[in-house]
Amino acid sequence: MQNPTSSIPTAEQIRRAPKALLHDHLDGGLRPGTIVELARAGGYTALPETDPDKLGTWFREAADSGSLERYLETFAHTCAVMQTRDALARVAAECAEDLAADGVVYAEIRYAPEQHLEGGLSLEEVVEAVNDGFRQGEQRARENGNRIRVGALLTAMRHAARSKEIAELANRYRDAGVVGFDIAGAEAGFPPTRHLDAFDYLKRENNHFTIHAGEAFGLPSIWQALQWCGADRLGHGVRIIDDIEQKGGEVSLGRLAAYVRDKRVPLEMCPTSNLQTGAAESYRDHPIGLLRRLHFRVTVNTDNRLMSGTTMSREFEHLVKAFGYSLDDMQWFTVNAMKSAFIPFDERLAMINEVIKPGYAELKAEWLFTAGAAAPPVASGSADSEG
Repeated sequence: MQNPTSSIPTAEQIRRAPKALLHDHLDGGLRPGTIVELARAGGYTALPETDPDKLGTWFREAADSGSLERYLETFAHTCAVMQTRDALARVAAECAEDLAADGVVYAEIRYAPEQHLEGGLSLEEVVEAVNDGFRQGEQRARENGNRIRVGALLTAMRHAARSKEIAELANRYRDAGVVGFDIAGAEAGFPPTRHLDAFDYLKRENNHFTIHAGEAFGLPSIWQALQWCGADRLGHGVRIIDDIEQKGGEVSLGRLAAYVRDKRVPLEMCPTSNLQTGAAESYRDHPIGLLRRLHFRVTVNTDNRLMSGTTMSREFEHLVKAFGYSLDDMQWFTVNAMKSAFIPFDERLAMINEVIKPGYAELKAEWLFTAGAAAPPVASGSADSEG
């Protein structure tokens, strides 16, 4: 039997492999059944379906449009049922539980507090409810034999004018479960430079932030996010491929692509979501394959698990099928993500050395115990020859 280090992992191995997630939206990962229950409890009657299975299908089909703007419209329904403290805490707890059951050991989950105020909550009450939910979910995961650590990213909507306020909120809660800041929403017409005051404030406070850039808009969005705003990471960044030229077997990097690779700028790539919004045509054609070969700091993410009908395991299953990735490749992506997380260095290092690497080592060693009796005998003297 071939050593799994260099062979295709099974679906079960992929699920059990420790995974790190940097780009996942809280309002994009609800359980369909939870949406139905919260809508009923809150008197929300605009759901397109009230059967959980049919509702889940509706979300996936509505999001599978090839348009980022249409994709974003689906969030009206999820946000509508996330307007009370109990609803927010429930959604956050279930998010942590679901990710842990899928083998995710570290996750940064983002949401926009400004979108959860219609029920009378304050921004602070929204943050505290979500943080409490994440802690509940972590505890329930432990009770079920799973481990996960969840940090929150507070998102400001790029078409609105509250980014400085949300940045200040993120800074106030930075030692209470919030690990960073983000801006999100339609890129076209809403460049990140509209929010320079928020980014300048965060830099002065030595805080972390990522920016959605290079998803539906091209290189100027990435350039502004990095050179004007100073982003630590790029949300998606898939359009960096536009600055890479391929001729035959030769690959040439433009100035911006070379900068992104040289500076080890983390790319929060979300393959299934990118297919839905038209940023890539297929998994096999997704830029992640070339970027991995070129050793960009690429990470694998889910974006919106409900709308994309996905999990971290499914994302890796698609990539394994498209590119023949092994457990070593999965570990490479996972270590990239953990290196790029917004928690302190010593904690990132401990997660890599004490959780991620041992987890993959155990998976890679399984063949030793399943192949045993069928393994060919060792040639006489071969052990001595190894010294």
